[in-house]
Amino acid sequence: MATEIQHFIGGKLVPGKSGKFAPVFNPATGEQTGSVPLANEADMADAVAAAKKAWPEWAATTPLRRARILNRFLRLLEENEKRIAACITSEHGKVLSDAVGELTRGIEVVEFATGAPQLLKGEITENVGTSVDSHSLRQPLGIVAGITPFNFPAMVPMWMFPVALACGNCFILKPSERDPSTSLILAELLKEAGLPDGVFTVVHGDKTAVDAILRHPDISAVSFVGSTPIARYIYETAALNGKRCQALGGAKNHMVIMPDADMDQAVDALMGAAYGSAGERCMAVSVAVPVGEKTANTLIEKLEPKIRGLKIGPGTDPEAEMGPLVTAQHLAKVRGYIDQGEREGAKLVIDGRGFKMQGYEDGYFLGGTLFDNVTTDMTIYKEEIFGPVLSVVRSPDYQTAARMINEHEYGNGTAIFTRDGDTAREFAHQIQVGMVGINVPIPVPMAFHSFGGWKASLFGDHHMHGPEGVRFYTKLKTITSRWPTGIRAGADFIMPTMR
Repeated sequence: MATEIQHFIGGKLVPGKSGKFAPVFNPATGEQTGSVPLANEADMADAVAAAKKAWPEWAATTPLRRARILNRFLRLLEENEKRIAACITSEHGKVLSDAVGELTRGIEVVEFATGAPQLLKGEITENVGTSVDSHSLRQPLGIVAGITPFNFPAMVPMWMFPVALACGNCFILKPSERDPSTSLILAELLKEAGLPDGVFTVVHGDKTAVDAILRHPDISAVSFVGSTPIARYIYETAALNGKRCQALGGAKNHMVIMPDADMDQAVDALMGAAYGSAGERCMAVSVAVPVGEKTANTLIEKLEPKIRGLKIGPGTDPEAEMGPLVTAQHLAKVRGYIDQGEREGAKLVIDGRGFKMQGYEDGYFLGGTLFDNVTTDMTIYKEEIFGPVLSVVRSPDYQTAARMINEHEYGNGTAIFTRDGDTAREFAHQIQVGMVGINVPIPVPMAFHSFGGWKASLFGDHHMHGPEGVRFYTKLKTITSRWPTGIRAGADFIMPTMR
């Protein structure tokens, strides 16, 4: 029987008010396992009211006490690792080891956020003028919200809320309605760690809930990760409603393989980067760019048997390397891209559309797919597929490969595999992409750096987590002071200058 999922508002689970629900499925079996409420404006009003009640006390809580709560939360995450990973696998479909890896990357941001006392220190300059001192400090925004995607139900929310909470904000999370249950475990563990009721809220929903967040006057900032069209909409709507916004959009990540690269290392890296999590990663490598015909032919020769040998199965299978896609609708969309690639003339080396998982015939499985001779005018090159589909675009030289990446609409992540330091250095400095890997296929920054792309992969001025996250979730105040004994008599009508 399907479980009825609830919102988490004011420190407890509550039913939705809209009366509308969306189904939640197990992607490996196709079975409906739950129904999630779709919030309306009344649900969002309740969430904001709970946050408004909690915020004054939370904002006044010292950074050290906030850090101690996050430290307890950190320990609880570690103790509940298997439970959280199992929940991710059951609703998203990724293999358990990948779910654990996702949680680990989220935990790293919590570890960073426990440094709140250090992160929130201001600056001071003595004697900016005679007997005049100036200092700056960072204060919380108030109530902030995060709208997160299905592909990382634990990690992406934890890119956002640990930093927001450390900075003294209340946080409203709107997780993906496709895999919503992980967010409720996080809410439960935050409460157990000692977070006051109302400081962290989970409101489920679809576009109605998103619009309620974007238009509510008491929500000061919005963080978003998802597709570029929606990111653009989120950013523009937030701006029109006077909100601060960071909106991470889509990606089309290229991996350049130079003739001098260690080909076995490059192929192994490409397999994990292209087919891990069934390609449902914003940092997945979906375009391989071998430089030179010999490099391209060797790459295809080495890739083909590895892709055919991919161990595909339900996420609960400890030997599985790749699980199903998240929903039947997404499976149909990715299959449609493969159809389109064929129509446009790309060479389909390996076709994953015929894959069937014995015993899981109703699951949303697709085999690893490989295209060769893809050109830059093809749809499968231009658009984000978000599935286990790798396109090989052959390049005659390094300059053509670099120009191809720089001219693409997206600029999220990229990588180059080479033994040549000069080439690697030129690539790192020349390429118009936000995150660059040198012999590293998925260059996701550690939590104490910041995550974000360029071009149509990011809308807004701030990247996520790290120092950029602290800046996003706080507002800067600068105070200039002078005490009465140093103030001369009489009014001064000129622009203030320091004397």
